[in-house]
Amino acid sequence: MVIIGGGPGGYESAHVAAQLGAEVTVVDSDGLGGSAVLTDCVPSKTLIATAELMTDLSTAPELGIGLADGPGSQVQVDLARVNARVLRLAAEQSRDIGRRLERDGVKVVVGHGRLAGPQQVAVDLPGGGTETLDADAVLVATGAAPRTLPTAQPDGERILTWEQVYDLTEMPTRLIVVGSGVTGAEFASAYMALGIDVVLVSSRDRVLPGEDADAAEVLQQVLTRRGMTVLSKSRMESVTRDGDEVTVRLTDGRSVTGSHCLLALGSVPNTADVGLEEAGVKLDDGGYVVVDRVSRTTARGVYAAGDCTGILMLASVAAMQGRIAMWHFLGDAVSPLDLKKVSSNVFTAPEIATVGWTQQAVDNGEIDAEVVRLELAGNARAKMQGVRDGFVKLFARPGTGIIVGGVVVGPRASELIHPVSVAVAESLTADQLAQAFTVYPSNSGSIAEAARRLHHPR
Repeated sequence: MVIIGGGPGGYESAHVAAQLGAEVTVVDSDGLGGSAVLTDCVPSKTLIATAELMTDLSTAPELGIGLADGPGSQVQVDLARVNARVLRLAAEQSRDIGRRLERDGVKVVVGHGRLAGPQQVAVDLPGGGTETLDADAVLVATGAAPRTLPTAQPDGERILTWEQVYDLTEMPTRLIVVGSGVTGAEFASAYMALGIDVVLVSSRDRVLPGEDADAAEVLQQVLTRRGMTVLSKSRMESVTRDGDEVTVRLTDGRSVTGSHCLLALGSVPNTADVGLEEAGVKLDDGGYVVVDRVSRTTARGVYAAGDCTGILMLASVAAMQGRIAMWHFLGDAVSPLDLKKVSSNVFTAPEIATVGWTQQAVDNGEIDAEVVRLELAGNARAKMQGVRDGFVKLFARPGTGIIVGGVVVGPRASELIHPVSVAVAESLTADQLAQAFTVYPSNSGSIAEAARRLHHPR
């Protein structure tokens, strides 16, 4: 097996292939772990961990905690130290991945890999020259990169992509975030928690247009209440820099100025110069690799996984696509990818976690389901923690009561969604979910309570 790309889709599939007895080579050019470890998930969530602490401190007075008067009593953020820690943890995680691959007997070749034929990968080596690798099968896991526009070009200093923010050593005085999808919302929420004045430019009528509408509404209310400026229905036309000031011009003629601008305009797949189309691999109109539910491309013996496929661009999905590819090719038991069992999380404050069927699907008549929403404000543990914003929402099939989806909005929603994810994956009923013991007091008790409200006497 030859795997092009060392991100989650690549290194996780390498472990599976090695476990099943294959000889495995990973070709990587940017560092093991890929963008998920080096420039995206691990760094951003490490930054967000600092932001979470600041958010917790903001509620401290309500819980009876205050800072003593006098010099140095004000909590301050040292962005240089925060970012140094971010980069250190990312590098450590990358090294850990390398050690695990070495332990499993996986060979790692550093260089740019491309398909040179149906069963061959050519690697352009950093020092010059090319190494050719023969393979019974190839997995393409080349990821994606931040999208930019001709009128909004990052300079790495004041106009930044999300991969460049960790080079900042001084706090922005005013940060303009362009894009209100998951990435834009997460960074806007985090930097505001760090004490930065944030303006969020959203081309849609609300933040997180792809997420549950009720959850997005709660988040936008919280962000604006805490001081963020959200410009809805505002499309960016250009971003320019003049010295220490950046200006974001909008298509309606307005302009916004700040010290820095973060571009969160989505991603483009890293599928150019990989020899895909020459090998018979079909790409869609956006340049993403077309795959089926067992990660096969249109070329025999070539699989693909992760962000380069454009299928739910999550590290967990990339890893599962890669594992499925290896199980399939090497003849192990395999189940096709089921996107209705994927749980995901938006790491804002509050967090938004989802799994399974959505409210929009229910409203559109795609699935018949009963819906129960329970506010966290009534939960005893939430009251103790000073939590007022958030809710639990469950979707269950009428008649059978089988849980088919759920939403959790609140602190640590990424942890709270797991029982709902298990229920969806195992087709548990609302009664089964409700009758499992929960700790009192706990925020997870709201999940059981929401399930109890879906009970119908027999």
